[in-house]
Amino acid sequence: MRRTLAVVSAGLRQPSSTRMLADRLAGATRRELERLGAEVDAHPIELREHAHDLVNNLLLGYPSRELQEVHDTVARADALIVVTPTFAASYSGLFKTFTDVLDETALVDKPVLIAATGGTGRHSLVLEHALRPLFSYLRAVVVPTAVFAAPEDWGDGGTAQGSLVHRIDRAAGELAREADRRDPPTINDPFADPTPFEDLLGG
Repeated sequence: MRRTLAVVSAGLRQPSSTRMLADRLAGATRRELERLGAEVDAHPIELREHAHDLVNNLLLGYPSRELQEVHDTVARADALIVVTPTFAASYSGLFKTFTDVLDETALVDKPVLIAATGGTGRHSLVLEHALRPLFSYLRAVVVPTAVFAAPEDWGDGGTAQGSLVHRIDRAAGELAREADRRDPPTINDPFADPTPFEDLLGG
C-alpha cells in the first residue's frame, strides 16, 4: 500500500535545525513504513515559504492556490510530522498561523508526531504544555513520544539511551504503526455533487 507523509517545518532560517530535525524524523518514519510493507511519498512543507500567504489567508478568510495545495497535502496525508522552533516558551507565531487557517476537520483521527527545537533543553516542556494540547484540540492522534532537540543533542552521536537518535527512532516507529493500521484518509469534496442549476431556480 502507498502511504503519504506530510512533513511541516516552521523554521525561519536557512539552514535550519528545525528543518534538519524534520528531515531526520521523516527519514526514520519512511524506513519504518517501508519495513511494514508500504511505499512512501514524503512531502516536506516549509512554512517560511508560505508566510505571506498564511497572513493573507488569516486576513481574507481564504487561501491562495499555493496554500490550498499545502492544506490539501496535509488533509490527504496518512500521517503528519510537525516541527516548530521554540519562541517565548511556546510554538512560533508562523506555526500557530498555519494551524489557525487549516480546515477544522483536516486532522481528525490523523496520526501526528510533534517535535520542536530550542536553544536549551529547558524549553522541551513546549511539547507537552503547548503542542500536544493544540493537536488534541484539533482531534489528531498524537503519538506518545515527542521529540525535542537542543544544540547539545546534535553532538550526542546516538550513544546514550535518551539520545536524539533513539528518540527519533522510537517516535518514528510509533507514527508508522499508527498510520499502518488505518485506512487512507477520505476527503469530502464539497463540489463533487453540486445541486443542479434548475433545482436552485426552482427553490
